[in-house]
Amino acid sequence: MYHNILVPISFDTERDISGPMKLAQILATPNAQVTLLHVVEHIPDYAISYMPNEYITEARKAIQTELDALASKLPNAHGVVIEGHSGRTILDWAETNKPDLIILASHRPGMQDLLLGSTATHVVRHAKCAVHVVR
Repeated sequence: MYHNILVPISFDTERDISGPMKLAQILATPNAQVTLLHVVEHIPDYAISYMPNEYITEARKAIQTELDALASKLPNAHGVVIEGHSGRTILDWAETNKPDLIILASHRPGMQDLLLGSTATHVVRHAKCAVHVVR
């Protein structure tokens, strides 16, 4: 049983978040803290200039609303939205907040993932705590 669980959430259509959510509920102690973390990839400056000023603010609000809705389904859960490169940012957050388990959803790897690496692969290789990958 785990006391501090990190569940990175990707809203990509190919990722099923129900598995990690169920697993977090199963593996959590009764008073465990569960963090649902979504990493917003940095938008290059040249692309931001083509977007309305309020786009980023509104997108973050919408993501936070989705995370809060998911978090309401788990006891002691909360959602966090941060910006950065997904794999590195998940590891940085984990280094600061010291979860004892990270539960990641992963899609079936293809040739592109073998050449470039995926978020799940990066987290599994470099995390300093237990990592459970759900497919």
